[in-house]
Amino acid sequence: MLHCPARRSCRTQFLPDSALLTHNMLGFRPFRERITFPHMSNAVPSSGPDAAVLLLNLGTPAAPTARAVRRYLAQFLSDRRVIDYPRWLWWPILHGAILRVRPRRSARAYAKIWTPQGSPLLVNSRALAARLAANLAAPETRVAVGMSYGEPAIGATIRSLLADGVQRILLLPMFPQYSATSTAAAFDAVFAALRDERRVPEIRSIADYHADPGYIDALAAGVEKYWFTHGRGERLLLSFHGIPERYVAAGDPYREQCLTTARLLRERLGASESELFVAFQSRVGRERWLAPYTDATLAEFAQSGVRHVQVVCPGFAVDCLETLEEIAIRGREQFLAAGGERLDYIPALNASNAHVQLLHDLIQRNARDWHDARG
Repeated sequence: MLHCPARRSCRTQFLPDSALLTHNMLGFRPFRERITFPHMSNAVPSSGPDAAVLLLNLGTPAAPTARAVRRYLAQFLSDRRVIDYPRWLWWPILHGAILRVRPRRSARAYAKIWTPQGSPLLVNSRALAARLAANLAAPETRVAVGMSYGEPAIGATIRSLLADGVQRILLLPMFPQYSATSTAAAFDAVFAALRDERRVPEIRSIADYHADPGYIDALAAGVEKYWFTHGRGERLLLSFHGIPERYVAAGDPYREQCLTTARLLRERLGASESELFVAFQSRVGRERWLAPYTDATLAEFAQSGVRHVQVVCPGFAVDCLETLEEIAIRGREQFLAAGGERLDYIPALNASNAHVQLLHDLIQRNARDWHDARG
């Protein structure tokens, strides 16, 4: 060990100014004010932000074409977190059947909801990130979007953040209810991107927020706003994305978290069990998934005499294919075909004030000590 006769001066000489000001580096400013992430590390100085919030979502094809959808589905359905069958069994099914047929059908569905700006999931995610960044601090704080599959890829986004000098990243999945098929898959992509980095940034993650009071309040605000404008239906159906039942049996907490969200929202809205129902959508294949199924539930409603049903999808932070096409278009068609008269889709939280407030509060609680303490 080298000895420095003037230890105090040596320490002071080589420490960055930020390390001498740690008493100013805790706490959050109020929501209406801007929050600053001061430069706190001894890395190579950078003019970019020191910390970032990374909004993680599942992904989207680059275009509503069979070719783009095939590329996206090949990546998505190759993830063992999503499909855990042995590769010798799954590979012939995926490449011999699914990727030959499904891309054309899915491309037609995407085309129905595609916007001039692009994929609704990506457009809505970027709008949410922009609003959130404006309420945190810019340019000191970066809010970025990364997709597990497709673009912008989580890996490319991570590398961009590191190139800008970011050394602290808060992972905020846009999945209120945790599942290994979504949340864990996104975390896998983050750490895969960091595997070859010499300096790995500090990483913090939010696993879920399914019971957060701010989340329940935001959901309730969206439903009540819709009721105020469009009236109240006979039934309110909460439709969550499904997963295979055996995943839950293996320890995935997803179903329990969905049911907790539903219970808390029912209590917050003051709805009875005969008014608010839960179902699970988007199942594929012959394996048993979480039940009851959304399409079957809608048919049962219509056949039992229910004429007006409203559907909200609490597990989707922003609107996407599964909400805009599967529920708002195809779900409505199924309900009407079964004898119903009206199905309303209540939009996701998207970039609403309540959603921005919720995410701001989650960031505050999970990265408070990264922030300036002066107010």
